[in-house]
Amino acid sequence: MKTLIAYYSRAGENYVGGQIRSLSEGNTKRAAQMIAASTGADLFEIKQRIPYSDRYNECIAQAQADQRNDVRPALTALPENWDAYDEIYLGYPNYWNTMPMAVFTFLDSLDWTGKTIHPFCTNEGSGMGRSLTDLKRLCPQAAVTAGLSIYGSQIAHARSTIEAYVKQFNS
Repeated sequence: MKTLIAYYSRAGENYVGGQIRSLSEGNTKRAAQMIAASTGADLFEIKQRIPYSDRYNECIAQAQADQRNDVRPALTALPENWDAYDEIYLGYPNYWNTMPMAVFTFLDSLDWTGKTIHPFCTNEGSGMGRSLTDLKRLCPQAAVTAGLSIYGSQIAHARSTIEAYVKQFNS
């Protein structure tokens, strides 16, 4: 069986280290790339058909409205050969104490029976929020391991933490 790293990430204006900064690449994408370097796993980016604004304040307003209304944004694609994967690293930023609603769409769209999910979440201090509870509720037929919370502002220095997280599943 194979391993997949599925992640939702956002470039553009982000809240990083107490201020709004423009990022050419999202922090969760950078974490996913580090996991790929450690595992050799396939990468899959979860993308909304209609992305949120690149402007931070507009993005968080859109994301909060989607969460409040339990909206499942349409995605551009789902992974090919889903049945070939048994282990999935699932990455996302913390949006309003859980995963972005596009990740909910992703979870709802696939059969998680027999899969193992290793969640990782970028944030600036809010940790995993209630995302692990939400994951277990949405994917009751999957095993959900302890998550890894990563400060987005510290992503450049997170390689050893990420490698240690990955190593526990591959030893």
